[in-house]
Amino acid sequence: MKRDRIIFWIASGLFSLMLLGGAMMYIFDHENVIKMFEVFGFPAYIIYPMAFAKLLGIGLLLQPKSQTLRQWAYAGFMINLTLAIIAHVSIGDGEAVGVIPPFALFIVSMIFNAKLNRTKA
Repeated sequence: MKRDRIIFWIASGLFSLMLLGGAMMYIFDHENVIKMFEVFGFPAYIIYPMAFAKLLGIGLLLQPKSQTLRQWAYAGFMINLTLAIIAHVSIGDGEAVGVIPPFALFIVSMIFNAKLNRTKA
């Protein structure tokens, strides 16, 4: 149980740091992010809402009170990561590989969150 909790927090913490870095890039390096989004064909106006959604999701993932809110954060991140992989593959820029480390941490966090919830019940 203690080992599972440690693995959950390490995976969740590292995943959150990766997403926090991305959200901060969206906010503070806006001009370069606009150029990246143009390559994908995405509109620039979604950059700030995506940054806000990532920050909100990180908060919900790390909060210990509500498993329902944590599950919504997991769902949102699953959609975000899956669409990121699809977007990179569709333009063929070879950057889809960069999504694999956060995706792996996400999966580990989700699995160990489920294990911890089973032991609580």
